[in-house]
Order: sequence, then C-alpha cells, then structure tokens
Amino acid sequence: MTIRAPYRSLRGISAVVALLAIGAVGCSDVSDAVDSAKDGAKKVARQRSVFSLDLGDCYNPNGKAEGEAYAVEIVPCDEAHEGQVVGEFAIDEGKEYPGDDEVATIADDRCPVEAQKYAPDSWALPKGVDLYYYTPTKESWATGDRAVSCTYTAEKGTFEGSLDTAKSLKPEQTTYLKGSNAVYEALWANQPEEDVEEDLAGYKAQAKAVAAALDAHVEGLGGIEGAEVGKLRATLTKAAGNWKKAANAADVDAFYTAYDPAFTDIDPNESVTARKELGLATTVPADEAEVWAG
Repeated sequence: MTIRAPYRSLRGISAVVALLAIGAVGCSDVSDAVDSAKDGAKKVARQRSVFSLDLGDCYNPNGKAEGEAYAVEIVPCDEAHEGQVVGEFAIDEGKEYPGDDEVATIADDRCPVEAQKYAPDSWALPKGVDLYYYTPTKESWATGDRAVSCTYTAEKGTFEGSLDTAKSLKPEQTTYLKGSNAVYEALWANQPEEDVEEDLAGYKAQAKAVAAALDAHVEGLGGIEGAEVGKLRATLTKAAGNWKKAANAADVDAFYTAYDPAFTDIDPNESVTARKELGLATTVPADEAEVWAG
C-alpha cells in the first residue's frame, strides 16, 4: 500500500543512520548509540496507517496532533502515550466527497456521542485531554475511505492507561452518567447562537429539551440509593420545573426569571457530593467550572 511506503523506506534509513552513528563515536558511547537505535527501530516497527486504527488503540502522533496524517505509532496503553481511539464510525454521504466543512461537522456531532460510549465520565479524563478525530480527506475518499476515528488526545504531554471505563462501571454509576450526560448534551447541542432577545423561540426549544432530559435523569436517580443522590434528585426536580417555565415563557422577561435559577440548579458543582457517594470522579472539569463561575 502506498501509505506504508514511506515507513518501509524509513526503516532502512534508520538502520543506516544507526550504523553510521556507532562508527563515529568512541567505545564508551556505543551503548548509548545502540540504545538510541533500538528505540528508533521500535518506533518504526510500531507505525500503523491511520486508515487501520481500531477502537481502543493507544498511540503517539508523528508530529502535531492536528493536520493531515498518514501513520501513527501504536503503543501499549500502559506506556505513556498522547492519544487513544475512543470511538469510530463510517460516514454515509453518497459517492461525492461532502467537503471538509461537512466532514468536520459530522465528526463534531458524532464523536462526542461515540466517545461517551467508551469513556462515559468526562470528569475522569486525564487533565489536558481533549477530543480529536481522524477523518477522510478528499483524496482518501476517492479510494473508498469513509472511516472516522474519534480520539482523546493530550494537548500537552502524555498520559498512561486506557480510557475504556464503560465496562468497569457499576449499574448505578452507568445510570447516573447516562442521565447526567444527556442533560448537558441537551443544553449545549441546542444552544442558540443569538441572544435571547433575538431568538426567544430557540431558547425556549433549548429549555424544553433540557427539561425533558432532566425528567429522565430524575427518574433514573429514583432507583439509586443514597442520601446525597436523594438531595441531588430534589435539586434537579426543582431545576426541571424552572426549565419547563422557561420553555413556556410568554416573553423575554418571563424567560429570564425562570432561566436564571434553572441554569444555577444544574451547576456541576451541585453534583459533587452525589458523585462521591457513587464512587465517581469529583473534580469538575475546568471548562465546565468556568462556565458556571461566570
């Protein structure tokens, strides 16, 4: 395959460079040169085309995390690495390439959903990890490429261990996370671009979606024992009522009157003690903390 050709060539180049280096240094430095050559050979041997990435693969990009890529270094997940594939799907958009923007939009919509199936608790992610994806280019589309690989990748540094936490969750943890994730997905997926004064209908639609997600979340929490979970359930029940008032607001003033307490009651900080009771991560992600701090 053409995509592998540069790396077959690179393997040969690495061997030549290593031999030249060994010949150029003194005996005391031969060991270091050999170790360096071994490390280089290991990295080359671990190269895999981005077209063959699998769910769960841990890897290091060859260069920057963003931009076009042809191969990555696959590593065991217990070694330090920069990223892990946490979701995958195929784009079904007909024969014609839909364009870079449309492909990016599809990935933006689908990757958070796929990632949640693999790593449901975003609070438990390593610090500095964000969602990236590998998508088809116009050229690869012409060869039949339709695959999107969703990855959590460290913006700086590395992390260790697999992010595959879905299988290890207890039933009550899964129930909580499913409901909680749905609430915030309803909030941000339906966020209008204009101000309330310009798009009251859009904000009312958002409020309706959040209220429905809260109702489902509250129902799920009803089957979970625990004093702190019970307190959170009461708070979210009140929040659902205010979101419903916002959804039915007759005007902008009525909307704001309901929206302010509704938004406050879904502050992630309100769920910390319930999360602790359930044995889940308790540190609010920085981006979420910033939203409610403002």
